Amino acid sequence: MKKTTESDSLYNDLENLSIHEILTGINQEDAKVAVAIQKTIPVIEKLVEVIVTKMKQGGRLFYLGAGTSGRLGIVDASELPPTYGVEHGLVLGLIAGGDTAIRKAVEFAEDDENGGWNDLQKNNIGPQDVVIGIAASGTTPYVVGALKKCREQQIVTGCITCNEKAPVIAESDFPIVAVVGPEFVTGSTRMKAGTAQKLILNMISTTTMIRLGRIKGNKMVDMQLSNNKLIDRGTRMIMEKTGLEYEAAKELLEKQGSVRKAIDFYSSTL
Repeated sequence: MKKTTESDSLYNDLENLSIHEILTGINQEDAKVAVAIQKTIPVIEKLVEVIVTKMKQGGRLFYLGAGTSGRLGIVDASELPPTYGVEHGLVLGLIAGGDTAIRKAVEFAEDDENGGWNDLQKNNIGPQDVVIGIAASGTTPYVVGALKKCREQQIVTGCITCNEKAPVIAESDFPIVAVVGPEFVTGSTRMKAGTAQKLILNMISTTTMIRLGRIKGNKMVDMQLSNNKLIDRGTRMIMEKTGLEYEAAKELLEKQGSVRKAIDFYSSTL
């Protein structure tokens, strides 16, 4: 299989370019990413519809990947509880090699075709869940093997890849194929391919949270109040909705524990 992600860069003699030329070249390549993703919106839409339905029935979403792809899934999953107030474990990111691989590469972990399925089983994967394999090349055995086993068990699968005709596509009910072209540094898929994966994950998780009612208007009313910045943001949201002065809004927020509860409580007293 000819991999676009391994194709030669459109730029050469990088070591002889000026800093400005390097930065401009990277930026020109990055500009292609959103265009490639736009073409995948129809399949992302179908996948999100299924995720929302499954979650309303008690299901979960799993991201599965190796290296950069795995780390991106973990980042997206870990940000959802503080941002939207959902329970930990609703969305889970798994990486080849386990937690050690988040910071340091674990040699050959991605080549274990049973590894992904084993990790999913440790988390009691079942037909109520959805699994998205993230693999820029689309050939990672850890991911492909897991999705194959999922399909055998009637578990809905999706993938995010940047190569057409990649093996992972055949094991996905909803394959998201964002062909972003050769990397600025040949084969360095942490660049455009990684950016594409991050943007797509943003789209999937954000849309899912909105459809699950975790946003009011355009505000994160269920966010965890884990630092002073977020308390201040929440206070101002309440001020905007209720007309209260800052200190009164902050006191109400601290008593109720969330923006949503504070606004609902205030409304109930009118």
